[in-house]
Amino acid sequence: MMELLSDPQAWISLITLAALEIVLGIDNIVFITILAARLPKEQQHRARQLGLAVALVSRLALLASISWVVKLQATLFTALGHAVTGKDLILLGGGLFLIAKASFEIYDKVEAEEPTTHTGGMGAAAATMGRVLVQIMILDLVFSLDSVITAVGMAEHLEVMAAAVILAVIVMMAFAGPVGDFVERHPSIKILALSFLVMIGVLLVAEGTGAHLSKGYVYFGMAFALSIELLNMRYRKKRAQLATARSPMSKQGSEAP
Repeated sequence: MMELLSDPQAWISLITLAALEIVLGIDNIVFITILAARLPKEQQHRARQLGLAVALVSRLALLASISWVVKLQATLFTALGHAVTGKDLILLGGGLFLIAKASFEIYDKVEAEEPTTHTGGMGAAAATMGRVLVQIMILDLVFSLDSVITAVGMAEHLEVMAAAVILAVIVMMAFAGPVGDFVERHPSIKILALSFLVMIGVLLVAEGTGAHLSKGYVYFGMAFALSIELLNMRYRKKRAQLATARSPMSKQGSEAP
């Protein structure tokens, strides 16, 4: 252990891997935030923290069973010229679940006559802490598998991988609250986040069927879309302020003695 602490290469691997784990964890934070929003306001913070704690446990458990993770990459059978592995099946199932869940949430927010919320609506009573955590655990397994396989490919020592995962989850816990509150305050950002989850689901399905697509393109596209939406929000806010300043009531107030 002391040798690792004095090894510059180990520190470089730790910092690089922790940064990568944080980036890969963005989709995890978004998914947890969307699910936690179905709970009463006083339970949302706890649900986000528990969801990330489950993510940490999942990653550490997978790291502790690296031999099993490696076996998941062994060929189970061949279909349409593609050697299907256990990892492919998990990614395929997780991707389909993510697409279905995010698509339902988009429909619920955009098209449903009475959207499901924690304050009322068609399925308000169905949104319980237990049900939300079960859904988080299902997707955490998929995200954790992807994260751990990346960690195994970048670092040589289990201690470095575990430390990077712990650091990443701590950072995610620190920012989950502000990110969740921001998404909840702005419906357009929530729709954008759900669209991001659909794209991540498509990527998982593609990877599960043997098509390897870079997540960098998706992250860049979503970052660009987010920047445009932030500009739109600033524009709408400025227009609203100008409209308020020019309203007859405000003019009367300014002319009053």
